[in-house]
Amino acid sequence: MDESRDRAKSRQISLLRRLLPFFRPYKLHVAAAVIALLAAAGFMLTMPIALRRVIDLGFDPEKADYIDKYFIALIGVAAALALATALRFYFVSRLGERVVTDLRRSVYDHAIGMSPRFFETIRTGETLSRITTDTTLIQSLVSSSVSIALRNLLLLIGGIVMLFFTSAKLTALVLLTVPLVIVPIVIAGRKVRGFSREAQDRLAESSAIAGETLSNIRDVQSYTQEDAVRLRFGVATEGSFDAARRRIMARSLLTAVVIFLVFTGIVGVMWIGARDVISGAMSAGELGQFILYAVLVAGAVGALTEIWTQAQQAAGATERLVEILDSEADILPPANPVTLPEQARGDIVFDAVSFAYPSRPQEQALDAISLHIAPGETVAVVGPSGAGKTTLFHLLQRFYDPASGRIRLDGVALDTADPRAIRARFAVVPQEPAIFAASVLDNIRFSRPDATGAEVRDAARAAAAHDFIEALPDGYDTHVGERGVMLSGGQKQRIAIARAILRDAPVLLLDEATSALDAQSERDVQDAFERLSTGRTTLVIAHRLATVKSADRILVMENGRIVAEGTHDELVAEGGLYARLARLQFTDLRAVEPGEPLETLTVEPRPVSA
Repeated sequence: MDESRDRAKSRQISLLRRLLPFFRPYKLHVAAAVIALLAAAGFMLTMPIALRRVIDLGFDPEKADYIDKYFIALIGVAAALALATALRFYFVSRLGERVVTDLRRSVYDHAIGMSPRFFETIRTGETLSRITTDTTLIQSLVSSSVSIALRNLLLLIGGIVMLFFTSAKLTALVLLTVPLVIVPIVIAGRKVRGFSREAQDRLAESSAIAGETLSNIRDVQSYTQEDAVRLRFGVATEGSFDAARRRIMARSLLTAVVIFLVFTGIVGVMWIGARDVISGAMSAGELGQFILYAVLVAGAVGALTEIWTQAQQAAGATERLVEILDSEADILPPANPVTLPEQARGDIVFDAVSFAYPSRPQEQALDAISLHIAPGETVAVVGPSGAGKTTLFHLLQRFYDPASGRIRLDGVALDTADPRAIRARFAVVPQEPAIFAASVLDNIRFSRPDATGAEVRDAARAAAAHDFIEALPDGYDTHVGERGVMLSGGQKQRIAIARAILRDAPVLLLDEATSALDAQSERDVQDAFERLSTGRTTLVIAHRLATVKSADRILVMENGRIVAEGTHDELVAEGGLYARLARLQFTDLRAVEPGEPLETLTVEPRPVSA
């Protein structure tokens, strides 16, 4: 949590320039918005001229025709102004929506391609906050604030020019007040920028907490930790509110100071102008024209002040998005990737591979592992938790690169091939399967989107999933809810197994793939795996040794090393770690005689304490 607060905070308004590449594809929209903007500002600046003519002509009945013409002209200008403003709003708003949509997609596309190492240092909830909340701030700036800022900038520049033409003396007096306005804007702007970034960080933190706890709501409620997570979320949201309150206070004070200084300056100039009219140095119409332009200029300065603080917020949001866009994936395809053999064999070699996870660099997950798995061989990996079994799978799919040593698939070193080409050779059933908020059909077909309905059903039958799927309210079209909340653990696992079967890849990676199945379903699925593994290389991670006894070879891992390997009977005969694990699971700590089949051993019931 502290990382988001302690990150380097450049908070440069120039960061908004990083958004320019997202505007370049829409040059015609930008041009249309600019033309409408110029037209609207031009029509606005002509109104005081018409009003001056009306005042100077006076209200003499003999000049009524002239007055009528000027008022009719004003109505025409107002109509043109309304049309130009509507066009400006349409083009700018559409452009803003389009740019922010592209920005969201760009950030998401970049994040989805990052290696798992990236998500070890930034929480998923914070990434989502940046994609949604931060882009919303930018959307507000681009869709409306930029347009308003440009309009007011044109009015400011045009108004000052017209003020000079009207009265250079009074304009000089007005310009003397500008530094009094600019200085507090710059000083307070820095404060607002800091508070804005802090508020976004705190909001991202609370979003991450909410996402984490809501996605694990059953565990929260099982351990009756509702009050604890409410308190944790409340502290985070209150922190976000406090940061937002400080930002609002700074903006409010800035607005008050600017408005007071601007209008005090205008009143002073009007006072001097009124005395000039009395002395005959200028006409009443000129003073009226000058006052209107001064009001336009003052309004423009006030609006620009407000938008400047919004730009500071957007700059903070842009900085957070740029952090993602500038992040480089650890696992990238080589400039000239080596092509994997067209005929996949599933030959796997680990050559003195050592590895430690980036978040735990002091702990060796794998220590000088050397291993050869022949094509079509079924190899089981067993050992206590934390032994490095799942790490083998992670490295094999090139989610990480080894610290030393090399891994080869069909003779090609993984770091010389395209990661996507490597992963296409695997079908994976993880211990905790990912179930998406979609239909059962879509969940199974996730591994092969072009599969037919018949192929999906065949895969479900092979995974012993067809019967329970058909019993669902809408069969294969049943939506299973977020993370498969409508399904039991065993049902989720069978859908994941069906997904792997449908993949039809040359290498199967099974990580406790049957751990959540009942005895009959496990037997059915094991039979399906035996049929599926024929002609395929299969790696199986298992804690339940009964599920791996038929493997061609069993690897026993401990502390990141392979401490033994062989068949089931050979390992039992050795009397090492495998035999100890077997005693724990099968014989209630009774010694296993070398060569004695485990299925003949009786299980002594253990007393269950109340």
